[in-house]
Amino acid sequence: MTTQRTWGRSGAEVSALGFGCWAIGGEHRTADGQPVGWGRVDDDESVRAVRRALDLGVTFFDTADCYGTGHSEEILGRALGKRRDEVVLATKWGNVFDPDTRTLTGTDDTPEYARRALTASLRRLGTDHIDLYQLHLAAADPARAAELRDACEEFVREGLIGAYGWSTDDPARAAVFAEGPHCTAVQHALNVLQDAPALLELCERLELASVARSPLAMGLLAGRRGGALEAGDIRSRPPAWLPGYADDGSGADPRWLARIDAVREVLTSGGRTLAQGALAWLWARSPRTVPIPGFRTVAQAEENAGAMAEGPLTAAQLAEIDRLLDR
Repeated sequence: MTTQRTWGRSGAEVSALGFGCWAIGGEHRTADGQPVGWGRVDDDESVRAVRRALDLGVTFFDTADCYGTGHSEEILGRALGKRRDEVVLATKWGNVFDPDTRTLTGTDDTPEYARRALTASLRRLGTDHIDLYQLHLAAADPARAAELRDACEEFVREGLIGAYGWSTDDPARAAVFAEGPHCTAVQHALNVLQDAPALLELCERLELASVARSPLAMGLLAGRRGGALEAGDIRSRPPAWLPGYADDGSGADPRWLARIDAVREVLTSGGRTLAQGALAWLWARSPRTVPIPGFRTVAQAEENAGAMAEGPLTAAQLAEIDRLLDR
């Protein structure tokens, strides 16, 4: 069984599984019409799913101000309600958006905008503090990021946030934020098919939590096989940074499906579902990982949370997966 993880340098504990709240934000787009949400959502079902996750022991929820151009934060705040203090609440900033048209309009990496974004997130989430505030601009200039890190330290002093981190797949950039005493995490892509040894080494060396983004490979490790996706789903027109889906909108990339099939038997051992096995791999990969699978339904919340009861894969299973994937 794996139910708790140490929360970076803080020494506090958080549930070994978090929930990522991108999908419950609903549809939104870039200025040129590229979908960046997961399609339509049922807000009442989203609220039920968050509350079910809470009941099943999930105490970490990760969102961003731009998910649904504010809608994800509003729904998460509504769902948590009076149980806000039971959870570690994380959000992100850096993208600029128009909630009236549900459009992302640009980015802003200034400290002044960070404060305005934080104020707006606190309002939407219905809280007076955010436990983990994360820079959402993966390729931001490191010198500017140092200014933002200092701004985050000021937010900590004011009691507006508890800690901060950077959502980036670049270890050198993550290290810039880690120079701040209240940096406690880095959020990065990590799943069975996309290992991140350099970032995990950084997390181990600098005592950071590894918040594992895309732990189910955008649904592929949850059993998604193929077929067309609705127009408002980012996977229907995958941008360059989103691997695993065909550029022509036909669905899953057959090469990725073949790799999943190669490790399916190991991942589903012991009665686990494929998704639960993928989460179990993450817990076995490093003691610092906290995966944040997305969800839109109560059933998905229950399946993901059920992985905690099974615990991590064994070292032998980890090695067997590496062998099967030829790495």
